[in-house]
Amino acid sequence: MWQLAAGNGRQNEQGMIMGGKNSIVRVLSAIALAGALSLATGTATTATAAASSVEVVVNGTVITSGDVAKRVAFLRLQRQSGGAAEAKQQLVDEVLKRAEIARVQQSVSTDEVDAAFARFASGNKLSPEQLGKILEQAGVGIDHFKQYIAVQMSWPRVVNFRYGNASRLSGGDLVKRMMQGGGNKPVTTEYFLQQVIFVIPESKRGAITAKRQAEANASRSKFPGCDTSKAFAANYRDVSIRSLGRILAQQLPEDWKPLVEKAGDSMTTGTRVTEKGVEYLAICKKRQVNDDAAAEIVFRAEDLGKKKSGGEDPNSAKYLEELRSKAQIVNK
Repeated sequence: MWQLAAGNGRQNEQGMIMGGKNSIVRVLSAIALAGALSLATGTATTATAAASSVEVVVNGTVITSGDVAKRVAFLRLQRQSGGAAEAKQQLVDEVLKRAEIARVQQSVSTDEVDAAFARFASGNKLSPEQLGKILEQAGVGIDHFKQYIAVQMSWPRVVNFRYGNASRLSGGDLVKRMMQGGGNKPVTTEYFLQQVIFVIPESKRGAITAKRQAEANASRSKFPGCDTSKAFAANYRDVSIRSLGRILAQQLPEDWKPLVEKAGDSMTTGTRVTEKGVEYLAICKKRQVNDDAAAEIVFRAEDLGKKKSGGEDPNSAKYLEELRSKAQIVNK
């Protein structure tokens, strides 16, 4: 999962990752449909790999005809038009993004990409193996899709890294927004949270997951409170406690938000199976707040919601255009 304890830019990336023209959710829905058709008929749409020749060179990085063929197959799987021209444009953009991601050191990890791949498969009622088979049959390939996921997940971090502070609201802006709301500061819920992780080693995934989830669920009624949570964890095998600090309702990641809201006055949320193991959140403290910092976060969340509904973040488009203008792009 994305780290709850990260700064505001990281927390805001949740909506940005899933928005825009190339939404991973929309892609996986198309893949799930293609998979259902493929598994039902026993046939596969296998793209013929073209002979590997150089198509484009972007700042010294080569895009081959094989890369283009995979992206064309990916577009076909998504029911998108554009063919080779659109495929080349997307790949050029991704080369520029990957270089910038590496330069500013804002890349997600391989483990995060693998976990996202598994979650997306599960969310579409597929195993990672089934999803991989569909991608291979379609001529896309697992590695090509995982590279796509990595860029989609990492790029919003880069945009936030550069523009995050610029998007902060000034004191005058805060007053103006509050006056638009009748002069009152918005009220939101403030949480102080701890993350309780019943760790499952990668080598034992599947074999002991159900057992660990039952153990985690049973432990919730015995949770003594955040002050003594580490002593509580010592009574169990391979249980980790992480303090997440102050988090407002608008900053809760989408995976956790429904569980936190459903918890109500309970001390803990329900459990979730994640890439680390089985987790739940301990709600150390919860109260309504309306200070200036909270008001800014509420207003920024509202603005982010407008961006999500309206399409791609304009800062992302501006940033990419700047990279294009400085790049050496040679079509072969």
